[in-house]
Amino acid sequence: MAKRSFLIPGVDKRLLIKDSIKAMPDFTRRRFIAGGASLGALTLLTGCDVVDSSSAETMLAKVSKFNDAVQAFIFNPDALAPTFPESAITKPFPFNAYYDLDDAPDIDGADWKLEVRGLVDNKKSWTLEELYKLPQVNQITRHICVEGWSAIGSWTGTPLRDFLKLIGADTRAKYVWFQCADKDGYNSPLDMRSALHPQTQMTFKYANEILPRAYGFPMKIRVPTKLGFKNPKYVVSMEVTNEYKGGYWEDQGYNSFSGS
Repeated sequence: MAKRSFLIPGVDKRLLIKDSIKAMPDFTRRRFIAGGASLGALTLLTGCDVVDSSSAETMLAKVSKFNDAVQAFIFNPDALAPTFPESAITKPFPFNAYYDLDDAPDIDGADWKLEVRGLVDNKKSWTLEELYKLPQVNQITRHICVEGWSAIGSWTGTPLRDFLKLIGADTRAKYVWFQCADKDGYNSPLDMRSALHPQTQMTFKYANEILPRAYGFPMKIRVPTKLGFKNPKYVVSMEVTNEYKGGYWEDQGYNSFSGS
């Protein structure tokens, strides 16, 4: 049977792609354009025939998914992100969020508990005092923002992989999914291989002081092998799961893997 064409008269496929690219987040758009992908190559890659705005969006979603798969494939769980001396620390380390600092969550550490859910043996909730007693390590690593800037900071906390082992997490699962106290229900998925990376950290201190509100008190997840938006702050729960649940920025078109 001959392939049916649903091309709308007067619609230019290439203009549709250009319009969709304009709607991409800046970082994704730069990577997309830098790749020099042609319409023909994209059609071959995704199996989509771009005939209207809906099919253009479908094509770009498939390209994003393909990009995630490629990054995950080439990710080396043993390769460490660069570390730096204290003299290289950015002062002051910038506050970064999609809201002003005055709107950041103001959490009472005495009442806060980390909820643990999903594919784990021990689902107890953890107080901040209990978490502070866990073995901690320090790292001085670079935060790379999707907007194009970077800063070096000093972070102290418990390796996430050690905590996952402690709670009996099924590390064969695909993701660790974090929910945060930010407004608008911020959440973020982290692939399990990245969660088990030796530098991925449950961070409780910045510059050897209790993590300030600006940087995610009472706990953030520091992932120096990924872009900044994959480092959730103000974490209130984590779930080990095989289900991809999306994320605040991922649902807006940002790549989920987003390695730095």
